[in-house]
Amino acid sequence: MRLFSGLSAFPLTPTDAAGHLQADVLGRFLERIQAAGADSIGLLGSTGGYAYLSRETRQHAVRVAVECVGGKIPIVVGVGALRTDEAETLARDAKAAGADGLLLAPMSYTPLTDEEVFQHFSAVAEAGGLPLCIYNNPSTTKFTFSDDLIARLAKLPNVAAVKMPLSAKGDFSGEMERLRATTPDGFAIGYSGDWGAADALLAGCDAWYSVVAGLLPAPALALTRAAQAGDHPGAARLNDAFQPLWELFRAFGSFRVMYVMADLLGLARIEPPRPILALPKEARNRVEGALQILKDTGSSIQ
Repeated sequence: MRLFSGLSAFPLTPTDAAGHLQADVLGRFLERIQAAGADSIGLLGSTGGYAYLSRETRQHAVRVAVECVGGKIPIVVGVGALRTDEAETLARDAKAAGADGLLLAPMSYTPLTDEEVFQHFSAVAEAGGLPLCIYNNPSTTKFTFSDDLIARLAKLPNVAAVKMPLSAKGDFSGEMERLRATTPDGFAIGYSGDWGAADALLAGCDAWYSVVAGLLPAPALALTRAAQAGDHPGAARLNDAFQPLWELFRAFGSFRVMYVMADLLGLARIEPPRPILALPKEARNRVEGALQILKDTGSSIQ
């Protein structure tokens, strides 16, 4: 199976209040993902809170992950940073630690131009020397990749995939047709935004870059496999069971909800990095209810 295909599960990066990695907890998350049979691990993505972590913590997380899974499942590491030289360093760190691929978002404070993003990606892709996925995440970076820019980047050595946001019009087939017409054969097109993943997979995308799979890999994988097989009724049934959780992801942000889930599942009692605050009790109760609905429909959440 290609690196950027199937279900890519994105775990939290558990740290203490000072930002130091809780290696045993991360190992617990990763073992759960591996045991479920996910196709890859998306380490230090947005769900992994990469933007809040020091270089040292990010290095530590990659080393722990590589040691934990022992090559049994590919690891794609997020290497986004504000400065190009810092992102290049992170890419080299990830490769040296044994990562299989890289994920890069165009972080910025000053809004970036297309040419600035192109030069940034070109430098980081060369420095890392690993297959790299473009992370198109305008909700956080405030930068939207045009089809033309994706096509231009796809011609660079090592740039092998794109992680797209959900299509605003739900026209996944049309969007993928446009992108595939201007990118090399084998260039992988995947989507994030868990509540639209079933539709994207049914439309034929290569990968689901999943937040929820970081803690609930088994039901996420069941949904992935049903959609990949073209089982529309099965995918719809599984996606319906997730709907209360998707509503919470949209209402509060999936990052915050995942910290509550980790506690409710008995996996870890950890707090998001400040200034992000833990969800209040009322929201926590709703998360508990959403997990119960998944359990009641037969999904394995333990």
